[in-house]
Amino acid sequence: MCCLLLLNSTVAYARNGNGNVAKDLNLANAGNEPVDVIVQYKTTPNSKHFSKAQGHGAKVKNDLGLIKAAAYSMPAAEVAKLADEDSDITYVTPDRKVTSNGFTYQFEAVNADVAQSYGYEGTGVTVAVIDSGIGSHSDLNGRVLYSQDFTGSGTTDDQYGHGTHVAGIIGGNGYKSGSGCGNCFVTYMGIAPKVNFVNLKVLDSNGAGDDSDVIAAIQKAISLQSTYNIRVINLSLGRGIYESYASDPLTQAVEQAWNAGIFVVVAAGNYGRDNSNNRNGYGTITSPGNDPYVITVGAMRTFGTEDRGDDVITSYSSKGPSFLDHVVKPDIVAAGNKVVSTLAPNASLDTTYPTTQVSLTTYQWTTSTAKSGYYFRLSGTSMAAPQVAGAAALMLQKSSSLTPDQLKARLMKSAYKNLTLYSTSTAATTGITYNEQADIFTVGAGYLDISAALNNTDSASSTVGVAKSPTASYNALTGQVTLVNGSSVLWGSSVLWGSSVVWGSSVIWGSNASGQSVLWGSSVIWGSSVTQGFSVLWGSSCDSQSVIWGANTNASSSMSVLTDGDQ
Repeated sequence: MCCLLLLNSTVAYARNGNGNVAKDLNLANAGNEPVDVIVQYKTTPNSKHFSKAQGHGAKVKNDLGLIKAAAYSMPAAEVAKLADEDSDITYVTPDRKVTSNGFTYQFEAVNADVAQSYGYEGTGVTVAVIDSGIGSHSDLNGRVLYSQDFTGSGTTDDQYGHGTHVAGIIGGNGYKSGSGCGNCFVTYMGIAPKVNFVNLKVLDSNGAGDDSDVIAAIQKAISLQSTYNIRVINLSLGRGIYESYASDPLTQAVEQAWNAGIFVVVAAGNYGRDNSNNRNGYGTITSPGNDPYVITVGAMRTFGTEDRGDDVITSYSSKGPSFLDHVVKPDIVAAGNKVVSTLAPNASLDTTYPTTQVSLTTYQWTTSTAKSGYYFRLSGTSMAAPQVAGAAALMLQKSSSLTPDQLKARLMKSAYKNLTLYSTSTAATTGITYNEQADIFTVGAGYLDISAALNNTDSASSTVGVAKSPTASYNALTGQVTLVNGSSVLWGSSVLWGSSVVWGSSVIWGSNASGQSVLWGSSVIWGSSVTQGFSVLWGSSCDSQSVIWGANTNASSSMSVLTDGDQ
């Protein structure tokens, strides 16, 4: 999620008796002050439902037919009344806030340079960037086929700077540091430099937005799918988890996009340093990255070298398993620390945080001490996710018939798995040192390897959901945490893919993924069932939907920015 945007969400439990009202929608002593909500129905809402809601003082913000829902602004005191009166209502949630989660050596670290030598550049493929907008930039101009603003700002330009940076990672062509420069020695090029874009703006100048706007943008991407050949959606944003992915309106929306044949890439979140409840950052994947269908991406640190052998997981990259559902996440990791990409003119990230700026001397032969007006640097899982989105565009150019599940499976199977098991990182702004380990809930199936993914020819079943991420299960009798395949057959140990390839769990995850080997010794989460961190994630507190995001009683959010990431 962006240049380390950290969202600390806490839940206020509702004190009403409505089981179909989310617990963080605090209706205790509710008055007539307006509250924004998303109401899910048994069927797609129609005029009858809207009329009934309006009878309770509701104003329709967004028709979210994609997930059989509508977003309303209405008096708080009327929410529970409406939920009780209308038997078609299945679940009511706040219209929650989402934030952003957030080329040099990261390009080589994921083998993108090798991939482009094959002649694949994303030609003919369109990626929908649902973010803070895409600004005018020579590295992107001419390839933004459609733009729409969902924030009410009146412009589709990027006032924050995050979406333009993300788009550049996906498919900047490097013009301003390459052929358009004349005296440059480094070209900041994206993964798929000929890919097209659809720009759907959902984050404002502060990098914040609402669930309903994100859902409406996903709905728009699906409606434009055939018009612009939208094959990939990139979501470098997220928020805390408040209920199971089966009920969360945001995860329901990404599943609809997946079902429509669009590959959805989501940033894991930047909460890996969160040690509240002594959990060492585990269980901090954000929504909608907790959805088992989508591919969720964590962030690696490259140390500014081409050799990926020395790369390690960043200390801030969110870790799984997901809260409440225990979905094994992230699915994969990519380079996400100090990533240089395209700069939106006058955007707030660049102006507010001058340490994000890069000097002209980083890529141009010059004696000038000026800062670049075209590129800047951000860190976060927001920067890792678009590398996977760009990789998917290359794969789709090569094999256009690949389904989202087939893309996910190939990317995970081909991921580089020979990672450094233990590492130490120091936060640039605080000086705090973090000890990390490359386990299944930290790095997923491994490090993105685009060349290997392009060379992989195995094909999973075309059945939607065959590559759903498995869940993890804790057995209190044995003290072991193991993988549960659930309804998906892809991760089973004996299911054939194609004519002769068996994709067992050891192939996808490496040699330490199943049975007792999911455990790794004395880590606080797994070491003892009596520790607080363990009980928060696995014990009875999870069963009662205890809040993993903190102990405060009022719903709130705050943001801070760490622009330099790990040292």
